[in-house]
Amino acid sequence: MQFRLSSFKNLVCANQKVVENYFFMTFLQGAHIVIGILLYPYLIRVLEKDAYGTYVFIYSNIQFFVSFIGFGFGYPALKSIALHQEDVEEKNRTLHAVFTAKVCLFALSSVVLGALLLCVPFMREHALLYITVYAVTLHEVVFPSWYFQGMQRMKFVTYLQLAIRLSTIPLILLFIKSPDDLELYAIIVSVLPLLGTAYTVWYLKRRDGLTYALVPLGRLKTLFRDSLPFFWTSAFGTVKQELVTLIIGSFFRMGDVALYDLANKLITIPRLMINNINAALFPDVVRHAETGRVKRLIRYETFIGLAVVVVIAALGYWAVLLLGGRDMLGAYPLAVALSVTVYTWLVVGGYINYVFVPQGHYYFVTKNQFVALVTFVVFALAGVFLWHNIFMVVAAYSLSGLVEIVYCKYLIKKNRLYA
Repeated sequence: MQFRLSSFKNLVCANQKVVENYFFMTFLQGAHIVIGILLYPYLIRVLEKDAYGTYVFIYSNIQFFVSFIGFGFGYPALKSIALHQEDVEEKNRTLHAVFTAKVCLFALSSVVLGALLLCVPFMREHALLYITVYAVTLHEVVFPSWYFQGMQRMKFVTYLQLAIRLSTIPLILLFIKSPDDLELYAIIVSVLPLLGTAYTVWYLKRRDGLTYALVPLGRLKTLFRDSLPFFWTSAFGTVKQELVTLIIGSFFRMGDVALYDLANKLITIPRLMINNINAALFPDVVRHAETGRVKRLIRYETFIGLAVVVVIAALGYWAVLLLGGRDMLGAYPLAVALSVTVYTWLVVGGYINYVFVPQGHYYFVTKNQFVALVTFVVFALAGVFLWHNIFMVVAAYSLSGLVEIVYCKYLIKKNRLYA
C-alpha cells in the first residue's frame, strides 16, 4: 500500500504542470457553478420569473454569436502555443492571427445582430438588453484562454475570472432590487468582466511580450481551414444535446422534461471532474504523443468513465430521492443511462486530443460528431414512434456516444494512426 502511495506521489510530482492545469480549470468551473447556485434564489425573487427568463433567453441567443466568433480557433492555436512555448515570435503570430479572425467574425456578427434588432419585434423591444449582453462577445474576441492553457498557466485565468465573478456579488446584492433593474444586472454580469479582459492585454504585454495586432486577411486561410472541423464539431454537438430536450418536450409531457433535467443534473459533478482531464493533458501529450502512452491514457480513462457509471447506478436512486422526492424517482433510470455519456465523452475526448488533433486529422473530429448526431436522431425517433418511451430517447443519446467510440477506433485502424 505504501509503495502504491509512493508511486502515485511520484506520478503527480512528475506531471505537476498537468495536475495544476487540470485543478485550476476544474476549480474555476466548479466555482462558477456554486456561485450561480447561491445567487439564483435571490435573483429569481427580486427579478421575478418573467424578467429573469427574458435575460436567460437573450443570453442564450447571444451564445450563438459567441460560438460563431470562437469558430473552433482554440484547438489549432492551443497546439501552436503548446509546441512553441519559448518562441515569442511564433506566439505573437498565433495571437495576431486568431485576434484578426475573431475581429472579422465579430464585425460580421454585429451587422447580423443589428439587422435582427431592426427586423424582429421582440429583439427591437429589448434592443438595449441585447446590446448589453452582446458585450460578452468582446471577451471572446480578446481573451486568449487557449494561450494560458497551452502555456499550462491556468492559475492566472482562474484567479482573474474568480476575482471578477466574486466582485459582481456585492454589486448584485446592493443594486438589483426589482425587475426594473434587469438591464443593470446585465451590465454587471456582462460588462464588468471586460475589466479583467483589459487587464489581460496589459499582463500579456508586460509578462510575455505579446501584443495585439491585425494582420492581412490572406494569412488567415490556414487558421480557418484548420479550425473549420472544430466549428462543425461544436455545431453538431450542440444540436445533438439540445435535441434531447426538444424531442422529450415535443412528444412527451413537460413533467418528463423535468425528469430528464434532474437526471442531467446528477451527472453534472462527475462531468465537471472529468471534462478537463483531456484538456489539461493535451499540451503535454501533443509534444510526447507516443502510441504506448496514448493507449495507456485511453485505458485509464476507460476505467474512470466506467467507475462513474457504477457510482451513479449505486447512489443515483438516493440522490434522486433526496433532491426530488418520490415523484421524481423516474429520473433514476434516466440518470443511469446518461452516466454512460460521462464515459463516452472522456474516451472520445481522449481520441480527439491524443490522436486526431496531434496528427492533424481535424476533419475526423467533425465526421465523428456527424455520425453521432445521425445515430442519435435515428434511435431517438425509433424510441418515440416504436416504443413511445422517454427512456429510449435518453438511451439513444448515450448509445450515440458508444457509436462515437466505435467510429473513432475504426478511423484509427483504417488510417493506421497508431504507429
